[in-house]
Amino acid sequence: MTDLWAGVDVGTQSLRVLLAGDDGTVVARAGVPLSSRRAGGRHEQDPADWWTALGAAFRAALRGVPPERVRGVAVCATSGTFLLAGRDGTPRTPALMYDDARATDREVAETGVQRTWALPKLRWLLRHGTADVRAGLADGRLMVRHSGDHLADRLTGTLVATDWTSALKTGYDGGWADAGVPGLPDVVRPGTLLGTVRADGAAHTGLPVGVPVRAGLTDGCAAQVAAGALAVGSWNSVLGTTLVVKGVTANRIADPSGAVYSHKHPDGGWLPGGASNVGAAVVDDWFPGADRATLDRAAAAHEPAGALVYPLRSAGERFPFVRPDATAFTVGGFTDDADRYAGLLQGVAFVERLCYAHLRRLGADTSGSLTLTGGATRSRYWSQLRADVLGRPVTLPATAEPALGMAIVAAAGDGSLTDTAARMVRVAETLDPQVGDRFAEPYGRFVEALAARGYIDAAYAEEPS
Repeated sequence: MTDLWAGVDVGTQSLRVLLAGDDGTVVARAGVPLSSRRAGGRHEQDPADWWTALGAAFRAALRGVPPERVRGVAVCATSGTFLLAGRDGTPRTPALMYDDARATDREVAETGVQRTWALPKLRWLLRHGTADVRAGLADGRLMVRHSGDHLADRLTGTLVATDWTSALKTGYDGGWADAGVPGLPDVVRPGTLLGTVRADGAAHTGLPVGVPVRAGLTDGCAAQVAAGALAVGSWNSVLGTTLVVKGVTANRIADPSGAVYSHKHPDGGWLPGGASNVGAAVVDDWFPGADRATLDRAAAAHEPAGALVYPLRSAGERFPFVRPDATAFTVGGFTDDADRYAGLLQGVAFVERLCYAHLRRLGADTSGSLTLTGGATRSRYWSQLRADVLGRPVTLPATAEPALGMAIVAAAGDGSLTDTAARMVRVAETLDPQVGDRFAEPYGRFVEALAARGYIDAAYAEEPS
């Protein structure tokens, strides 16, 4: 009857709950689908759906598990997603999602950050929200609540502090001095005790009254924790809908382009990273309903592929370079679907290699371990291909879910997150790169194609992998 730690991951398509023991053994997990609304550059979710999903997921995960074993809970969510709520915690707006791009050039220029960050969208609400929203924001009657904050509010029955990773895209950098909007929450270290589950939260979820609720992280940071990439020089590539790269540096690195930004490490140091608009979702776009295992086997005969691909799903790129006008392109021609599939997978891997080249150019140490997580790791072929393109060993964790990262945060509390992750993260496999860099020449042409479009400079082709 060991202690259990609960992690919650509020994603775009689902909310997931995971229960893990002190050694990282996953005892139970459950997920509930979520939906969202898109219109032009807008992307919204209903916060009420998060609460409904949280209750259903916890009750499913706790089926057959004594609830009194749960000793703590922490929540992660998409970075930059927020809503406005009254002082009683009641939502007064939909949730503006992490990729909502309604902010105008004016707000982007004022804030100096990417359009999809929370801060430009807050400035937009101050100008273009409803009259009640504008007035409530201006006088502080409305509070900014990130996704994890809102669920912690409801579990504890009070407005809680936010964590410093969730606050970053809202304008927090050691303080709120430059945010320019009222109604901002207090900020604490991830793992800090926010409160305990009250009667309403217990009735909704099946958790016992009194379970500690800890400050969480963004989903990208949570995935990094689940990967165990918390020592200086170690990195984690999360390849899901998009490609997110995060690592650890002793000192904060500066990127004038804005492609890379750094969260503060809960144990000291920094967690730099960036998110590309390239990702595994483009495979579904190009090959809907295809048998991936069959395509994986066929792709091995096309290394390198007959053409180069920069596989953006829509206009705009944010890492390894920032270009809102960037578009997808193909250079050359494919012989068949297997060749086309191979070129697509290689194109994503080339973007990943370029991301690490950009990080090294900024002075980041990338010599430590590299862990691959995200839905793309279900393809062992693609994981091996990425090791080959990167020219380095890659590690695949046994459980690579942000929800596990949050269970680790709940278990660590105010203690060492790094040490707790070392105890709870298990390795499934390590893949070594195959001998010889057969992708050096096509990668060089890939860089040249980007340079010809003015996105980067051609010197990246000379960067070691």
